[in-house]
Amino acid sequence: MLLAGAIFAACSANQIPPAPPPPFVAAPAAPVHRTSVVGVASWYGPGFNGHRTSSGEIYNQNDLTAASTVFPLGSRLRVTNLGNGESVDVTVNDHGPYVKGRDLDLSRLAARRIGIIGSGAARVRMVVLKTPAGGPALGERYYVQVGSFADWRHADRVRARLEAKYRDVGIETVGDSTARYYRVRMGSFESHQDAAARATRMIRLGYRAFVITE
Repeated sequence: MLLAGAIFAACSANQIPPAPPPPFVAAPAAPVHRTSVVGVASWYGPGFNGHRTSSGEIYNQNDLTAASTVFPLGSRLRVTNLGNGESVDVTVNDHGPYVKGRDLDLSRLAARRIGIIGSGAARVRMVVLKTPAGGPALGERYYVQVGSFADWRHADRVRARLEAKYRDVGIETVGDSTARYYRVRMGSFESHQDAAARATRMIRLGYRAFVITE
């Protein structure tokens, strides 16, 4: 779903926004500091099939992959449906899901393997089998997403409003030439606690904020 980029130039509502800047390659994510998480998994497929993911790979709904905001890109997970005991091993190559209460978005094939195509979501156990190379002791990074927009100008207005008080606001461009979205996010934060505190403040201001882990 995603190519990342940061935009910091203000733009008035009456101006045509400039094209997003060239994408940047994010620093490698650190290994996950936990081995097992219980949460809710859903799945995504036809609407995103063939689009570029956050890792740069092209999403194929018939591969055994997943999108996550809990585990870094490149993580290898064993996902077990707690309702029927079925398991599947997947590689995290995208960010998502961006739905409150969900922790993992499986590819269509992975969802079929553990029997959640019909229900759409299920409570699962996610066990870390392998973590990506962490690089030079970077630790996990946390961001707070405060909005996602199809129109760059709307995203830029939110960015400008928040930038009046915070210096860590940027716009992340996701999608491709056929479907592009602009996500306003803040960070990074060294701890989940700091990111959660910022998200709480944003929620109190009326934003649909949540924490993203990379």
